[in-house]
Amino acid sequence: MTATITPLAGQRELLALLERWLELGWLRPLDRALAGFFAGLDPHAEARVLLAAALASHQLGHGHVCLDLAATLAEPDFALSLPPEGEEGLADAWLPSRLLAGLTLDDWRSALAASPLVAGPEGEAERPLVLHGGRLYLRRYWNYEQAVARSLAARIRDDRPVPQDLSAWLERLFPEPLVLDGERQTDWQKLACALAAASGFTLITGGPGTGKTTTVVRLLALLQATAEQPLRIRLAAPTGKAAARLTESIGAQVASLPVDEAVRRRIPTEVGTLHRLLGSLPDSRHFRHHAGNPLPLDVLVVDEASMIDLEMMACLLSALPAHARLLLLGDKDQLASVEAGALLGDLCRHAEQGHYQPERVRWLERVSGERLAHPALVPGAEGLHPLAQRILMLRHSRRFAGGSGIGQLARAVNEQRAGAARAVLDGGGEVAGLRLRGEQDRALDRLLRQGRGRALGYGHYLERMQATRPAPETPFADPAWTGWAAGVLAAFDQFRLLCAVRRGPWGVEGLNLRIAALLHRQGLLEADQGWYEGRPVLVTRNDYGLGLMNGDIGIALRLPEQDGRPVLRVAFPRNDGSGDLRFILPSRLGAVETVFAMTVHKSQGSEFAHTALMLPESLNPVLTKELLYTAITRARHWFTLLEPRPGVFEQAIARRVERQSGLLESLQR
Repeated sequence: MTATITPLAGQRELLALLERWLELGWLRPLDRALAGFFAGLDPHAEARVLLAAALASHQLGHGHVCLDLAATLAEPDFALSLPPEGEEGLADAWLPSRLLAGLTLDDWRSALAASPLVAGPEGEAERPLVLHGGRLYLRRYWNYEQAVARSLAARIRDDRPVPQDLSAWLERLFPEPLVLDGERQTDWQKLACALAAASGFTLITGGPGTGKTTTVVRLLALLQATAEQPLRIRLAAPTGKAAARLTESIGAQVASLPVDEAVRRRIPTEVGTLHRLLGSLPDSRHFRHHAGNPLPLDVLVVDEASMIDLEMMACLLSALPAHARLLLLGDKDQLASVEAGALLGDLCRHAEQGHYQPERVRWLERVSGERLAHPALVPGAEGLHPLAQRILMLRHSRRFAGGSGIGQLARAVNEQRAGAARAVLDGGGEVAGLRLRGEQDRALDRLLRQGRGRALGYGHYLERMQATRPAPETPFADPAWTGWAAGVLAAFDQFRLLCAVRRGPWGVEGLNLRIAALLHRQGLLEADQGWYEGRPVLVTRNDYGLGLMNGDIGIALRLPEQDGRPVLRVAFPRNDGSGDLRFILPSRLGAVETVFAMTVHKSQGSEFAHTALMLPESLNPVLTKELLYTAITRARHWFTLLEPRPGVFEQAIARRVERQSGLLESLQR
């Protein structure tokens, strides 16, 4: 087989090569099958057309909405994240850089444009691929991107009349000037409320502790108090964990609002998942609510919007009635969704600079009494898309204020200042770097078992499990068992080890085995394989029959049956704000995995008192500043960086997530 696919190479050679990539784990079975399917549709299809189709599918698996042809040709191995997770020692004849050598962008585009499998942006709807400029889409994702762009463009133009007494309401909801470190500061929360009051679509972004929840609660009070009739408001988040966190934090804030009791009662405090909001249909990608059966609501608030993928956003916007306000909340600097799309990052491209038009600035300052000032702000250029006028960034973190080491580290990483980030790590205190070389591997074992100083490790929840267990004769109906299980779950959530990758000795799979064996050797676990008491598990697929969602975490505990016999059950929080638990037999759980270690992606929407991040031994495509920032900001009090090899941390800081998408371009047309 030749290493380079040329116009003369046939389908058989290419499909054989893709089969080899599949065996190596470089492609998904879906990617290889799609190329074979297209070869069946067009027996004369050129190899480079089928290759582009397989790579477009492969890119979806890595979060890209499309295949960027120019980026792929410029740096094939990096653009395609191949080989995956830093695999080494493979013959370079298999690498994309060799495969695509000699192929020009014009030649590739010409071959695609001439193929009966490929349509232009306005071309035949039945063709499975769409070529737009230098981007190749699978038809379904082209349709999603265009639908999202059309819907958002309409909502961005949706100006709303504001109450005549808006200024008075803002003063009532924000009665005290914002003072931090002894200085009067711009109250961005107040400005966000003013901005959202005048629009059918608003995006509020900000890091941990900047007050996104506080802002939206006060905004809902404003909207509800000034509405002619009670508004139907719904709150949602992408995952059960994120929904549970917002539910927990929103109740107390609603109770303290300076508004009438009748208004407070009309502000919901329960947050559901987007899947539940839309009404998932079993064994289907479709939902009960859609354009033909829209959601019965007037205001929708969606938290953790960075986790929403393109397909879900298309479904959500389709089901949202035209009159409903949409408020998106999220941290633009976090990792994008696991599935295809980086919607929040695309929309917030100019959030840091603001780009507000002069008339927008004057109006905001007049109604709020605040001065719209920050060193990063840039005046709006003439003709800048109206999207910028609907976005506000919250800039003051209460959680990581002042000398917070976690806050300093997160800022240095986010601003790609590697030297400053290393200085914070070396400074000690609540953040620390731990080099794992030779004997220092023992330090990892101590960290996992005992923690670091006041920062806890996994030994904490296992010791609590044993020390606080109710007496054996206590009947299961006694609330002592539920209280005990809730305490164990809460103790487990005090610490989490996060990984950048899944495979290898420093990835999720290897570390979960190692940690279980370590804790077993220390006598903290009765076993380290199969089902055993104390095993923490992560749900990896929604199970509506059991009421479990992808990302839910439970712990196997030995509980008494009615006849007093101890039986192993897995305790899960209900994630509905009630604080209740559900207990499920392990035999009923199909899609779960041990979760001493979890990927940074899976940790989004969660917080832990002590978070540790394990880096791999070598740089690989998933390591970016966004991954580091997301991991660091999962920590409330302590953060530990674990480094098998020096230098990888600094290399990761220098790289950014580059998700391929045409959404912003479509919005600005």
